[in-house]
Amino acid sequence: MSILDKNSNYSFRSYFELSNDTDEILAEFDYDFIRKRLQLPQTNREIEGLIELRQQLEETIPYVTLSSEAAKREILIAPVLSRVAVICKRLLRIEYPVKVNNLLQGNLDYLIQSHHSLVVIEAKRDDLTRGFTQLAVELIAMAMLEDTPDIIYGVVTMGDVWVFGILSPGSHTITRDIASYTLPDDLEEIVKILVGILE
Repeated sequence: MSILDKNSNYSFRSYFELSNDTDEILAEFDYDFIRKRLQLPQTNREIEGLIELRQQLEETIPYVTLSSEAAKREILIAPVLSRVAVICKRLLRIEYPVKVNNLLQGNLDYLIQSHHSLVVIEAKRDDLTRGFTQLAVELIAMAMLEDTPDIIYGVVTMGDVWVFGILSPGSHTITRDIASYTLPDDLEEIVKILVGILE
């Protein structure tokens, strides 16, 4: 039984609001869903500005209410991603519009591309499980565009918790990491993974 009405319009946000499990929704696009520990790339290079970024986060967090998605994006997510963009000398695209068809359309919260890979970042206020479903559908949309890399990386984050995923176009599989990373404690690891992906 099909979950999606092929004649209706769905935004990426629509998939967050569906009550179906991730594997059921991804099956609609002929993708398998698995959970396992991912071996993510990490850069070996020294990260410039990391101490200052950690200090900024630790000084700011006690004085900001992080009850909205916008607050988390501005205080926790954007500073990390803008630092990664500077280190990698890559454009950080915010609210990036994508339209493949009526089932795959909407804005990506953040997108960073390099010559051989890209990272889609989906910011969510509270629900990582449904957030990952939305992220996975966004990764499928990116895989259907031209010049797709062999692996497409994604992150769903609530600001303080970050979970990575990868899409492998060849095997039509999306894998969610069973590990997660937290801010500010795992800041260095998060940044080194993101830079490692984009190097």
